[in-house]
Amino acid sequence: MSLVTFDKSYNEKGFKRIAGMDEAGRGPLAGPVVCALVIMPLDDDLIIEGVNDSKKLTEKKREELYELIMQRAIKTSVQLVDNDTIDIVNILNATRLAMNHCINDCILDFDYLLCDYITGIDVPNKFEAIVKGDATSYNIACASIVAKVTRDRLVREYDKLYPNFSFSKHKGYGTKQHIEELKKFGATEIHRKTFIKNFVAN
Repeated sequence: MSLVTFDKSYNEKGFKRIAGMDEAGRGPLAGPVVCALVIMPLDDDLIIEGVNDSKKLTEKKREELYELIMQRAIKTSVQLVDNDTIDIVNILNATRLAMNHCINDCILDFDYLLCDYITGIDVPNKFEAIVKGDATSYNIACASIVAKVTRDRLVREYDKLYPNFSFSKHKGYGTKQHIEELKKFGATEIHRKTFIKNFVAN
């Protein structure tokens, strides 16, 4: 079953507007977690070819698809929760918080919400959390691309603020290079203190 066919199956169940939601940035040592919710048209002539799980796409392809998604989407919402909040409430609750903000922003616009698998989301509408949803649902895949590109663009800007860190390269993830930078230069304002306590002395 294709990603589009999967979403259209909900149309056949009587739900007209299907939304997809996903996040980017749960694992990095720095920066925010980003959540995106999109409602994409499922008309055959408006389907965007090449949409897939953002992790399976090149950065160039994600950027191209992002522009098309933003042009064609019926509704989008992108919400960020910063590193300080992540340190306070933990990454899972921060992700839920970002997702709830997206839902509140779009609650009147969708009939059914599909989400890459995460529990504890406050959704009064019809809702389904799907394991590997970004490789299953067209709307979730579109949301994964929007979230990933939004976060990557933001993280590239960090290079200008923190020239000692190669954020454009490692995107804040815990690569060998990033850990070496942390040990040499210490934490920045955007690092998640609860994530780096094993690498940086207090």
